[in-house]
This record gives sequence, C-alpha cells and structure tokens, in this order.
Amino acid sequence: MKAIEGVGLPQVQSVYGGAEGDLWELVMGEQIHIGGFKSSMDLATRAGIGAGMSGVDLCCCSGAGMRFLVKFRGVARMTGVDATEKVVARGRARCEALGLADHISFRLADATRSGLPDGGADFVWGEDAWCYVEDKDRLIAEAARIVRMGGTIAFTDWVEGPAGLSAEEARRFLTFMKFPSVMDIAGYRAALEANGCEVRIAGDTGRFPQYVDLYLAMLDMQLTYDALRIIGFDADLMGAMAGEMQFMQALAHAGKIAQAAFVAVRS
Repeated sequence: MKAIEGVGLPQVQSVYGGAEGDLWELVMGEQIHIGGFKSSMDLATRAGIGAGMSGVDLCCCSGAGMRFLVKFRGVARMTGVDATEKVVARGRARCEALGLADHISFRLADATRSGLPDGGADFVWGEDAWCYVEDKDRLIAEAARIVRMGGTIAFTDWVEGPAGLSAEEARRFLTFMKFPSVMDIAGYRAALEANGCEVRIAGDTGRFPQYVDLYLAMLDMQLTYDALRIIGFDADLMGAMAGEMQFMQALAHAGKIAQAAFVAVRS
C-alpha cells in the first residue's frame, strides 16, 4: 500500500463539499465511478445482489449506486453512509424526486464508524470510493461487522496496478486525487480474509485506461465551458488539473493504477 501524510477525511470533505466534487460529477455523471451503469450491473450480477435484499453503501456520495440497486436489481432497502454533508443532502433530494425515499436512507457519518447494527445487512456495497478512506483495514472490518453471516461484501476501487507506483508517482497521484492511500489487490484480499471473509472475486476490471481517455476527451471536446464555469472560469486551474489527469492517464496505460472488483462472503 502506498500512502501520504496530510490527506484525510477533512480534505475529502472539502473536495466533495465544493467545486471539485461537482467537476467529477460533470465528467463522470451521478455514478461517480469508472464504468457507470455497466460497472454497477457487472458488480451486482457477479455478487448475486437481487430482489428483496437489504444493503449498506459505505462512502455512498449522493447515493447513485443505491438508486441503481433499488431500480434495476430490485433491492428492497438501502442505507448509505457518507461523511460529507453536501452530498448527503443532495442524495436525499434526488431520492425524494424519484420517489425512492421509502427505500433509501442516509447516515452522515464516518464510514469506518457507521453506528449501524452488527450483522444487519445482506450485503455491503462500494464503488470506487474506498480509496478516499484513510484506514482501509478499519473500513473492511466495519463492512464485515455490519454484514450478516453468509452475506456479501461487493465493491470496486482504484488500486495500485501490477506495474507498481514509484514513491514520487504515488505522491503526485495521491495528492491530486486526495487519496490518503491506495491499496493493491493483494492488500484488499488480505484485509477481507483477516476479517473472516472468503474472497470469491479479486481482480482488475480492465476499464481504467479507456475511461480516463474518455473523460479527458469529453473535457477537451465537449465540456470545457461547463468545467470552467464550475471552477470560476479559472483557466490556469483548468490547465493544471488537465495536466494531472494526463499524468493519471499515463499511469493507467502503464498498468500502475487500475480499477479492481472484489466480491467476498462473510463466513
């Protein structure tokens, strides 16, 4: 695992409570994760998540993943946990607008200390968000605590790829993304197993390079004005952010960062 100091929950809250979070949603849509709907459907199918189940989305942002699960997988009840007030308020409003408030609730809390009961969920869900959590071992322990015996932990996340990151590459990437650390696939597998879970799936989705290409193309070819508006028409900031995204693009194509999918069963 690669980590840096000086980045933690307050910095993540600043991102998603401000313009930067709005910029990510502009580029990636409400489902702020690589692959959007296709990625969600793939993960839910591989994890066997379906009708009548109840789940918890840790680091749920505005709850797009939960709305997907209720509308397209027939999930009966979702509880989302996120520590940023702005996205929780936005999520509640969006659920109300879609008539889903009876099926989806939000808790404003640190995902590593959710306050939810032991073993109360059929599954725990996450999509490209656990990279923002400083103590990933504690987060996995929390997921294992709140899922029932025989229940499923299913998530995707940004991870260190097989080619590995140098110390300087990791510092630059983590600083730009406001990730306190980035785990690798083996690290997540070990954390799941240490918390009594049988790992069924742990591997690179192969999506990252083509999607970061897409995001950069959209910003260059279609969304330039919209992005500038979000950041106060600061062209210098726009240029600096584009440079960091191009650096991230190079890392993805070199196999140094990836999106990975995990499915584990609490045994």
